Amino acid sequence: METKNTGNVCEEQVFDTIFKANSKTVFNYIYYKFGNEEKAHDAVQEAFVKLWENCAKVSPEKAKSFVYTVANNLYLNVIKAEKVRLKYADKTLKVTHESPEFLMEEDEFKQRLNHALDSLPENQRTTFLLNRIDGKKYAEIAEMEGVSVKAIEKRMHLALKSLREKIDGI
Repeated sequence: METKNTGNVCEEQVFDTIFKANSKTVFNYIYYKFGNEEKAHDAVQEAFVKLWENCAKVSPEKAKSFVYTVANNLYLNVIKAEKVRLKYADKTLKVTHESPEFLMEEDEFKQRLNHALDSLPENQRTTFLLNRIDGKKYAEIAEMEGVSVKAIEKRMHLALKSLREKIDGI
């Protein structure tokens, strides 16, 4: 949040503003790592609960990075306990007027894309999805990940190179 907050995080209005400004992006960030909506919701909720519990110690300017750090640490703890796989495919049934051949090709492409995304290192996959799906700028991703913009550029370059090698037409 770029705005100067005069209040502190313990004030409901300030906390609410921080929550509204960041909860969706924190959710997506963790979802791309977990591949599990329920776990992502849990991590986001828990991170904001911890922010509320520590509201006197965390300034509004530091709240965003606090929530990302807590959510990420929760993610790392869960990863230690269990191995999870990302599920990118849209599971909803769609009514379509496309030919069966087109649908089969589209399905094959989705499978190749999912396989290629799954084979990326977690940091490249997260960077790629945050940039291409959420439209996050490299600077925003760098802030979330706690690395330099150069590191994000390198991750994106490697992700794209790897995806190009695995899938024709990207």
